[in-house]
Amino acid sequence: MRFVGIDPSLHTGLVILSGQGKIIEAKEISKDGSDPERMNALIQEVTYYVQPDDFVAIEGFGYASQRGFLLGGIGWGMRMELYRRGIPYIDVAPSLLKKFAGARGNANKEKVVLEVYKRWGFESDSNNVVDAFILAQIARAAKTETKLIQAQKEVLNKLLKERE
Repeated sequence: MRFVGIDPSLHTGLVILSGQGKIIEAKEISKDGSDPERMNALIQEVTYYVQPDDFVAIEGFGYASQRGFLLGGIGWGMRMELYRRGIPYIDVAPSLLKKFAGARGNANKEKVVLEVYKRWGFESDSNNVVDAFILAQIARAAKTETKLIQAQKEVLNKLLKERE
């Protein structure tokens, strides 16, 4: 089983981890053109990387975004494609993603990047890829025995309760 983190946006972060937690893929995906063609191409490319036995964690919607309708379309498009293909996924609120990294739920991007580097030694020039990395770690923790700090256990318990 592989674990996939997706941070859906115009510049979507994608990270795929092996069952042992090794990075298979870490990239930012974006498309040019006009919508809806651009949105469709982005959704199709991102979900192309997802295999039938993968488990996915996808970042939940940020309601404060000025581009809410566009990002909502991308996010829902990716969820519908995963659903259509029968690939299980969990939604992770942005505040829970930050908390899992070891930061506070309202931490800025720089603090999250620092916590990810300190905890896992992972770095990227893209905040979207960093978020996708955290999401992939959440997916992995939800399905395998991994050593977790208390904040991570709390996040996982909340996410798994929401799925019931």
